[in-house]
Amino acid sequence: MNKEEKFVITISRQFGTGGHEIGVELARRLGVKLLDKQIMNEMARRFNMVEEAVEKIESRNPLWRDDFTQFYRSYMSGAEYSGMEHDSTSRQLFDAQAAAIRQIASQESCVIIGRCGFYIFRDHPNCLKIFVHADDTCRRRRIAEKYDMSDQDAAAMVVDNDFSRELYTKSFTGVDWQDARNYDVTLNVRKFGVNGAVDFLMNCIE
Repeated sequence: MNKEEKFVITISRQFGTGGHEIGVELARRLGVKLLDKQIMNEMARRFNMVEEAVEKIESRNPLWRDDFTQFYRSYMSGAEYSGMEHDSTSRQLFDAQAAAIRQIASQESCVIIGRCGFYIFRDHPNCLKIFVHADDTCRRRRIAEKYDMSDQDAAAMVVDNDFSRELYTKSFTGVDWQDARNYDVTLNVRKFGVNGAVDFLMNCIE
């Protein structure tokens, strides 16, 4: 990756690895834009939908999205909008989100957390694709501490979120989210911590 030109860094992560925090700190150290919540805001603007509605759509497991159109129509029937057809689908939402990400990345360097960024920028000439992972015990412990919950509840949360991310990625990209061949760097963060992981990644980038 050439830092002297516009670049893209994508971070995919297993739930409970601190991948989001790593992305935030990496973007801060590099002095570039972080794309996470900003993407949701952009989609809300493009679809003329409130942010909470977009989040509801995206939070649905792809296997449970058969009622997406009904949900969308129900919401839009009570909202003012123009140029938006009622039969929008989750695929259209994903494609529009990808277009918004590409547009931002074409204008400036950025770090993208999740959103299938590794797939969207799979052919980008100046992109570093990162996958952050850790063993289940490490992730359960981190989630239990972060949310003050039992180990059992943390374990269920890890399984549920990993499952949802896998299904979301498979549904819209057709590839295996955890396949190391999709990435330039895969990092087990068990012994690193957030700052240690960022230090390692900065060394890779330099």
